[in-house]
Amino acid sequence: MKPVSELLRRRDEVAEGAPITTLWHVRPDDTVFAALETLARHEVGALVVMDGGQLVGILSERDYTRKVALQGRNSRETRVAEIMTRGVVTVSPRTGTHECMAMMRDRKIRHLPVVEDGTVLGMISIRDLMDDIIAEHEATIAQLETYISS
Repeated sequence: MKPVSELLRRRDEVAEGAPITTLWHVRPDDTVFAALETLARHEVGALVVMDGGQLVGILSERDYTRKVALQGRNSRETRVAEIMTRGVVTVSPRTGTHECMAMMRDRKIRHLPVVEDGTVLGMISIRDLMDDIIAEHEATIAQLETYISS
């Protein structure tokens, strides 16, 4: 069971010569429309909501669809604070990937901010975990094929 810090490190490795270390976030007083633009621009499904450097919530596509679109609210007038998920479930960099999968399954969530000493280090998604599981299985298969063919 590998720690989520490895997933963050691997994802943040150099891409096209420049490190990717940005954590996409919004503020509670931002409009939902501005948050949707950020989600679309960065092709992500959720953003951490930060206020004065502190994690105060998470805003996901689910929050938008259930709390704005289905309720007939206006995304240009509604503030992130009105619809964000509070009481965010977080993990530490040392939390194992299998434990994260179980948490996501049990709580029916798709994103987990990674926090250490009150600082948000990143966020992992269920996609990050699935990609890791698939890579592990592919490596195991390759090793078995090499062993069998030897």
